Amino acid sequence: MQFVSYLSGPNVRQNRVFRDGRHTYMELTVKQIATLLEGEVTGDDSLTISGLSKIEDGKPGDISFLANPKYEPYLYTTQSSAVIVNRSFQPQKTVSSALIFVENSYSAFTHLLEEYHRQISFARLGEEQPNFTGDGTQVGGQTYRGAFSYVGRNCIIGHNVKIYPHVYVGDNVTIGDNTILQPGVRILSNCIIGKNCVIHPGAVIGSEGFGFAPQSDGTYKTIPQLGNVILEDFVNVGAGTTIDCATMGSTIIRQGVKLDNLVQIGHNVEIGRHTVVAAQTGIAGSTKIGDNCVIGGQVGFAGHLTIANGTKVGAQSGVGKSVKDEGQSLNGSTAFTMRDNMRSQAVFRRLPELERRLEELEKKHKK
Repeated sequence: MQFVSYLSGPNVRQNRVFRDGRHTYMELTVKQIATLLEGEVTGDDSLTISGLSKIEDGKPGDISFLANPKYEPYLYTTQSSAVIVNRSFQPQKTVSSALIFVENSYSAFTHLLEEYHRQISFARLGEEQPNFTGDGTQVGGQTYRGAFSYVGRNCIIGHNVKIYPHVYVGDNVTIGDNTILQPGVRILSNCIIGKNCVIHPGAVIGSEGFGFAPQSDGTYKTIPQLGNVILEDFVNVGAGTTIDCATMGSTIIRQGVKLDNLVQIGHNVEIGRHTVVAAQTGIAGSTKIGDNCVIGGQVGFAGHLTIANGTKVGAQSGVGKSVKDEGQSLNGSTAFTMRDNMRSQAVFRRLPELERRLEELEKKHKK
């Protein structure tokens, strides 16, 4: 077993990450986990936790959670060293595991998963060879450079950035602290990536926008795309997603946005804070989507639209006009308000019956 590093968070101290050949894992005490989750412990808080598991599959050294009452019988038989439960929970039998009482056990376990993943992700340090760094580039401490990664000239790479194998970073790129670029990511020149971002394998940030001017002879002339892409802090970009650079200015993805796999973001698009976009959605150029929107899979947005804050769009919808009122739910292609769409669907299902009734009325009228 090889000791990899000491890492620390705001509520966790002296937590350690290990690698034993094929696996990397983190060791924390029950007390440290309870501190992280702002919980209270009954039982042995000095036990060491190195894994996470479902309560029915738990083994010594694991931590599990109980949220659904139907899984309570497993609490009395699980081998997990600790279990996270709601503060209101009262065991009906003796429990051998240490219990961590929190406000919401499901949310707390999710938070623990996030912390565990973050610590494991940041365990890598140093440089693998070969890799390339251009002249004038500044690199912060605690970074990781995977083999065959390329970083261009005059870049600024922040503290604790992790650049995995086969990543390409163009010239004049800025990458903020604690950001992870997973294998095969492409960041083209002049883009700005914020802090605490995660960009998943194969994503392309800053590719040319789809700009072509029609000519009188039926051909198209390429419009140079001279802008960049800005990702603010805490943005997550899914695998295979593409975000085009602006024609001029910036394509902007605001703080906390989460983009699923295979999303297409056109040039000069702006996506507001904490909006989530599911897979295979396409957003055409210069459309502005507000804060806290929820976009389902395979949604298509026309260009130059403005979508109000809090808008929800159902899967496979087509949005062809701007949405002015906040908090609306849209569905259908072309999308319109959820209520009107559901009423229309109800009528659509009754069309054969309505047609039959109309024919009967016509026959009676002719008589």
